[in-house]
Amino acid sequence: MVAAGILLPAAAQAHLVSTGLGPFYDGLSHFVLTPEDLLPALALALLVGLNGARAGRTTLFALPAAWLAGGLIGLAWPTTASVPALTIVSFLVLGIMVAADLRLRLVWSVALAVLLGGVNGYLNGSAMAGAKLGLAGLAGIVSALFVVVALAAALAVAQRAPWARIAVRVAGSWVAAAGLLLLGWSLRAA
Repeated sequence: MVAAGILLPAAAQAHLVSTGLGPFYDGLSHFVLTPEDLLPALALALLVGLNGARAGRTTLFALPAAWLAGGLIGLAWPTTASVPALTIVSFLVLGIMVAADLRLRLVWSVALAVLLGGVNGYLNGSAMAGAKLGLAGLAGIVSALFVVVALAAALAVAQRAPWARIAVRVAGSWVAAAGLLLLGWSLRAA
């Protein structure tokens, strides 16, 4: 009886991670520990990195700016809606694009960054509003996003050898595979 009482958790939190270090670090850890935010951003960074330094640098600033704008809208007009189909589509589309080593014009790289950043930013802003983390939590998310995109895009840009580019493409295929797993899971539950 005592063991059961000790093993029972006091509270369960389904979405946001509370670090105890304040809203900025809660937002930062939220981004890093949330696959539906991290994996599409990582896939986009790899994709634009494969497309060259100019695409990588442009996306490095376009994606966090769009994420911040979407997040501010989410803070102002939050929603409680969950859209798993967007997560599945973003995993599949971006993962397949990386795996295929798709060459994009700069305008399409920016468009993808604005679309992904706006949608995910809005959902993150809504989550921050619900958790009362506000602008500081959103700033933590955007800061983590900037660092992840900078590192991943730079890694992909630096790969010149064909085998190294293939390794980056394999990472994209893993993101697409995660999307297929999510799709199967969602169809199974339906």
